Amino acid sequence: MSASARRPAAVPAGQVWRELGLTTVLLFLVVTVVRWLRVPGSPLYIGDPPLALAVIGPVAGLLITALILSPWGRRSGGHMNPAVTVAVWLMDVFPGVSVLPYVAAQLAGSLLGAASGRLVWGPAVSQVGYGAVRPAAAWPPSAVFLAETGCMLVLVLAVGFLLAYPSFGRWLPHTVGACVALIIVILGPLSGGSANPARQFGPAVLADRQTDLLIYLTAPVAGAVLGASVHHLLYRRFQLREPLTYKLAGTAEGGAVKP
Repeated sequence: MSASARRPAAVPAGQVWRELGLTTVLLFLVVTVVRWLRVPGSPLYIGDPPLALAVIGPVAGLLITALILSPWGRRSGGHMNPAVTVAVWLMDVFPGVSVLPYVAAQLAGSLLGAASGRLVWGPAVSQVGYGAVRPAAAWPPSAVFLAETGCMLVLVLAVGFLLAYPSFGRWLPHTVGACVALIIVILGPLSGGSANPARQFGPAVLADRQTDLLIYLTAPVAGAVLGASVHHLLYRRFQLREPLTYKLAGTAEGGAVKP
């Protein structure tokens, strides 16, 4: 069966709206966590940045896992990340015609979620730049780009492996969440540890922190392209099984992950 025959048809419009909603919720929760942990005077304030990121990382990983496993996540696929959408399209398990609607929904959700955080929590959100990440002062743009590209490449390879073996599919949401947690904890103090254009887009625009925004928008997508390419090379070299049912495709049948 050809790749074009295996690739699902365009996802229903409802799935795009769910993706918008999921990304909005994700960014609102991210802004909320950063506001309570990083604003001086907060009862939960953590003054040491690496320690704060060591807390934020696992919390973000759990939030992403929960959103993927939620009813809306099961229906839309729970990407919440343009780079993930690009990667699964290049791995021939997501329709190309639905890539732009998904990416637009994710970026719009990023703005809505960050703005909602400001609306709910007030000016305190501005003190932490709406939760926008930034690299360490000693890290040049080239190092940030390579780090953000590399972590997405690893994430895409992990997703591709789990998709190739349906018996492991149930671990996909937890694996994605764990990878995100590790990226934040390890790379957060260095490159910023975004690995998601939607994670940075809304906060950076609203906080007017656009110096490194282009890197955070393009590096994860570059990692997705490289990861999908390596996935195909590994499939041809080692005869890995093709994914039988895509668990993050947002198909009409729904069901991001079987319980």
